[in-house]
Parts: sequence; structure tokens; C-alpha cells
Amino acid sequence: MATDPTLNPHPDRLLPAAEPARSIARRLYQTVRDLPIISPHGHVDPRILAENTPFTDPTALFLQPDHYVTRLLHAGGVPLSDLGVGQGPLPEPQARAAWRLLCANWRLLAGTPVRYWLETELSEVFGITRRPSVATADAIYDQIATVLTRDSHRPRALLDHFKIDFLATTDDPADSLDAHATLAAAPDLTTRIVPTFRPDRFLEPARPDWIAAVKELGEAADLDTGSYPGFLAALEHRRRVFRAHGAVSTDHSHADAVAEPADDAAGLYRRALTGEITAAEATAFRRHMIFEMARMSCDDGLVMTLHPAIRRNHHPPTLAAFGADTGHDIPTTVEFTRALQPLLARYGTHPGFHLVLFTTDASVYSREIAPLAGFYPSVYAGAPWWFLDNPSAIRGFQQAVTEIAGFSRLSGFIDDTRAFCSVPARHDMARRLDAGHLAELVAAHRLDEDEAHDILTSLVTKQPTHVFKL
Repeated sequence: MATDPTLNPHPDRLLPAAEPARSIARRLYQTVRDLPIISPHGHVDPRILAENTPFTDPTALFLQPDHYVTRLLHAGGVPLSDLGVGQGPLPEPQARAAWRLLCANWRLLAGTPVRYWLETELSEVFGITRRPSVATADAIYDQIATVLTRDSHRPRALLDHFKIDFLATTDDPADSLDAHATLAAAPDLTTRIVPTFRPDRFLEPARPDWIAAVKELGEAADLDTGSYPGFLAALEHRRRVFRAHGAVSTDHSHADAVAEPADDAAGLYRRALTGEITAAEATAFRRHMIFEMARMSCDDGLVMTLHPAIRRNHHPPTLAAFGADTGHDIPTTVEFTRALQPLLARYGTHPGFHLVLFTTDASVYSREIAPLAGFYPSVYAGAPWWFLDNPSAIRGFQQAVTEIAGFSRLSGFIDDTRAFCSVPARHDMARRLDAGHLAELVAAHRLDEDEAHDILTSLVTKQPTHVFKL
């Protein structure tokens, strides 16, 4: 009788294929493999950790929250509705049916980082030894579901199992931060979990819900946002509240990276409140507010992260049916050098200001971000994220950026995930790839192995700690 194909990730996966680099990389990787995880930018829902209730089923854990997975299955012809996207907890028969679809379409993930992450999670967190397929789907589902009932696999226990020392979530400025207050008061919690200030919807007057959002911000801050000074005061107040809850950074994602002060910001704000602002004026106001966000970061010390140029909700029918963050946000082109010149002319050498720049355009890393990080003490090159968080793009980033700006200008790895169990898998992938890159430099006699070890350890520990002021 034929046996099912095994799921047995190779211990040297992603390391260089040729010697002597492979042996060097293996030694380097072993020194950082089990180091604690620092995750300064991600999207795990803090309520999961605050409530600490068991995950309900494999579909709720692996499929529903992870648009990396669902978008690839959707592209292969699997309806998002059948995967439970946007539906909340599913009845067991429906959750099992969605899981069967993942396993039946396992081939669609071949060669992707998604496959790497899932294989790591399944084998190392849940002890799965059989490759997902039509034949194995139910057995794998049952094994994971059984493990999820154990106290060892509740969310907070997994934080310890994953060795996550620091975890930043992404939060709305008007959020009560009740989940974070609960976590801060939890006596059994060893992981430092903090919010991140994400003000995008308050900076975009062209949004149909902007006036309501500004009112909500005022209520959260208990300040009158009927004037531009009141609006600024409300943002500054909420930033202080976030800081009091441990926040270390702000997060910004808009259509472009332009940050430029407006001549009449107060007038633009008044026209926005009355609904009379034009599209061009709305863009000018948003660009002015990015400049203001940098000014506020210089004042309060929050690190500013910028990851622009994503066309959000590219497919309107999917947005209407399933909501945002369901796999159809698509990268566009972006320019940083001219866009950020006014901001950096004013704040680029300000003591303590940290600006981390991300892009989904690989060429922009070497053409613009690395040169900017190679001059301005405030600028750091954010790790490849989204669409670039794959082995080939990360290898290109390692070669192009470090040769221009050096290792000290990198952010450290950023997992940028809302899929909780993928956090350690993503960091493991980065550590393997960094070990491989440094091993190639050692093999080429560009570094000694002890230097490579120090650099690798720093990328995992000291670099993110410094860049995000931990």
C-alpha cells in the first residue's frame, strides 16, 4: 500500500546549496536559531492575546486571517466565500470544508514563501508529518484541532513557545486600547506587547468617512476637532496615550511618499470639514499631515514607519462582499528621493528621529532607500515586506542595500503579519537567509566568520532594538 508523502522540512532549507558557504551558513544559523523574537511591526489582533481563549479550529487559525494564503487559492479558482473570508467563526462542517480546499490545492502554494511558512508551522508547532492533500486533509484537521484544545496551544502559551520577547500590534488612534491594558496587567505574560499608532484614515480628507472619523478622534481625545489646531491637538493627545501604553512607533501607508508642508493647512482643513475640498487639495492636506507626523515624532520620540504605494481594495466586488484586507491590495510605483526631500531637509538630522522606509518595488531599495539611509542618520531601510517577503527578493535586498548603506542601516526583520502562528516561521526564514548571505561573504573572503556571527546576532537582536527604540 502506498504511503502518503511526508511533510519533513529539510534542516538546511534556504541555506546556500554549495560548499563551503553551506557549512558556514549552518554554523551561523545555529547561533541565532533559538534567539528570542523581536517583532516591532505586525498586525496580530491584540484581543486574541488579551482574551487568551483557545483557537477554535485550523481554518480560523491558518486560513481566515491570512490573506497571503487566501489570495493564492482565490487566484487558483477557489471562492473566498468557501474559505470563510470575512465570516467570523465557522460551524465545524464549513470550517472542515474550507480546510479540505486548502489541502486539495496545496500545489498552488508550491515555490512561494507561503508554502514555506505553512510547512514550518504545521511541522514544528503541530507535529504534522504528512503533506497536505485530499487524502490527508481530515486527518491533519483532526490532529490540529486536538492540539488546539491543550493549554500549551492557547495564544499566550504560544507566545512563550515561540520565544516572542516583543510584539507590536497595529491600532487605530481612536481605539480604547482596552486589550492592551488587559495585557499590561496580566501577571503571567512575559512578552512585551504594545500598540502602534496607525492614523491613515484621519489624514485622508478624500475618504467618504473622514468627517465622521475626525469626530470620533475628537471624542477619543475629549477635544474639539472643529478647528485645525484642535485636530492637531487631538492627534498629539492620542499619541501620548499610545506612548503611555508602550507604543514605540507610528505606521503610515498612503498612495505616495510625499511629505510637504501646505501654505494654508487650516484653510484646507476647514474646506474638508464642510465637504468642499477638491481631490488635489485633499492630497495636499494628506502630504502636509505626513510632514506633521514627522514633526510630532521629533517631539514625542515615536519611530515613524512609512510603507506607501499600495492600491487598496483593487477589486470593488470583493471589498463589498468580504471587506478590506482580503487579498486584493496591489503594489504601485513609488518615488522617495524627491518626495521626502522637504521632510528630510527639516528633520533628517534631528537628534532621535527615526524614519523606517519600506517599499514593494525592489529596485527602489537600491536606487533610493539605501542611498537615503546611507546619508541621513534618521533613515533606516525597512526589511522587504509583502510581495517582497520571499527568498529571492530578500537575497536581492541583502546584496543591494548593504553594499550601499551597510548592515547598520537596516531595520532588522519585520514580519508584518496578522497570522499569529506564522510569526516564528517568518523570522526563521529571515534568519536562514541572513545566515546564507553572510556565509557567502565569508566564503568570498570579504568577512571573517566571527564578524559574520556578530552581524547576524545584531540583525536579530540589537538592530531592531536600536531602530525601534526598545
